[in-house]
Amino acid sequence: MKIAILSRNTKLYSTRRLVEAAQNRGHEVRVLDTTKCYMNINAARPSVHYKGEDLPDFDAVIPRIGASITFYGAAVLRQFEMTGAYPLSESVAITRARDKLRSLQILSRAGIGLPATGFASSPDNTLDLIKMVGGAPLVVKLLEGTQGKGVVLAETLKAAESVIDAFRELEANFLVQQFIKEAGGSDIRAFVIGEKVVAAMQRTAKEGEFRSNLHRGGSAAVAKLTTLERTTAVMATRKLGLNVAGVDLLRSNSGPLVMEVNSSPGLEGIENATGKDVAGLMIEFIEKNAKPHRTRTRGQG
Repeated sequence: MKIAILSRNTKLYSTRRLVEAAQNRGHEVRVLDTTKCYMNINAARPSVHYKGEDLPDFDAVIPRIGASITFYGAAVLRQFEMTGAYPLSESVAITRARDKLRSLQILSRAGIGLPATGFASSPDNTLDLIKMVGGAPLVVKLLEGTQGKGVVLAETLKAAESVIDAFRELEANFLVQQFIKEAGGSDIRAFVIGEKVVAAMQRTAKEGEFRSNLHRGGSAAVAKLTTLERTTAVMATRKLGLNVAGVDLLRSNSGPLVMEVNSSPGLEGIENATGKDVAGLMIEFIEKNAKPHRTRTRGQG
């Protein structure tokens, strides 16, 4: 098969592992810088160009699209879909997952467990917004934040009001979310491919930090999931239309709660923590499912 990987950096662990896994299974693979791709949009023969070259048709495309280029990256991926390439995760699904508010609304409608979450515009609603999520302590999250950036823990009512007011002064879009104390600074990253959790790790925040992201000094160890945790992760992935996702779960007194669904989860942490060949499993999924113009969400918004 001819496989394209959309990635801005060939040296990234995830990109290198995907190239290695694809080549080991006998596939022809090419890494393309997403921002250097451009499109010929026409009814007769839609195509993707790259550095002056009209790209040949690919059987499949693996999107590794960073949050900062979601809009353009999704447009490029959509163009590949129009040429018939099979997307490991589809453009529509990626844009759903990247919109934190929209993704939570979709998961909520499906009855999937979530931390109590509030969203408002007017400063007149601040106190009720805080009350809505159970009061302080609470978490304030920028909608555009990634890897723990733009996430603040407000431990008192006064601190919560101050943080919310500060974010509003910056004209930022943000969520106010229930703080799950019993999680103890840990969360679960469940790596889903298709209809199965193929690997899972527990991430624990470093001392004095409540964010468990590995980029922020958190530690990771292999995790054993309950049946309900596995079901929740798979359902969250399916409801957003993704084929591959990193589902972040919190263990609460009321059961597993989905904190976020990552449409482009990193491979380094999960492979090192679990010892599993996750990159190989992603390529195997493509081998089993890739067919021309096979997209579940084609034509949907």
